[in-house]
Amino acid sequence: MSNTKYQMSNIALAGFMGTGKSTIGKLAAERLGMAFVDTDEVIVERAGKPISEIFAQEGEPAFRKLEAEVCLEIGGGSGQVIGLGGGALLDEKVREAYVTRNLVVCLTCDLDEIVRRVGEDPSRPLFVADRVAALLASRADHYNSLPYCIDTTPLSPEQVVEEVVRLWENH
Repeated sequence: MSNTKYQMSNIALAGFMGTGKSTIGKLAAERLGMAFVDTDEVIVERAGKPISEIFAQEGEPAFRKLEAEVCLEIGGGSGQVIGLGGGALLDEKVREAYVTRNLVVCLTCDLDEIVRRVGEDPSRPLFVADRVAALLASRADHYNSLPYCIDTTPLSPEQVVEEVVRLWENH
C-alpha cells in the first residue's frame, strides 16, 4: 500500500452502535499514547443536550449536519483515535476526508451481540430493538466497503486492540 502510518493522521473507528468503538478506542489510544475523541461526546457538548434530544427536538437531518461538521473538524487533527458515530461515514464528504487522511477501521458485530451490549439504552435514539436489524442491514454494504473490518463478536477487547495497533503500525 502506498500510504504509510506517517501519512495517516489518526485512527478512526467506524461501525454500528455496540460494536466496541468507544471501548476499543480508549484502549488503543492508551496503548499508542494518543488522545481518544468520541465524536458523539463532542456533539453532545456542542449542542448542550443529549443526542436523543437533538433527534427529538430538531430531527435527524439537523443531527447529521452537526455530526458532519464535528467529524470534519476532528478528522483534520492528528495523533488521535477517533470513535465515530454509527452513521458518520454515510456522509460522502466525511467519508472521503477520513479514508484519504486517516486509518479507518470498521468494527462489526453480529446482531445478537449488539442487542446484548446495547440493550434498551434510551440515550441511543436509533436503537429500537425491532428496528435494529433493518438499520444494520441497510448499512451493511457501507460498513463492508470501508478499508479494514474487524468482527468484534468473538474477540476480547484486548484482541481487537492488538489488531488495530497492528494495522496502524503496518499501514
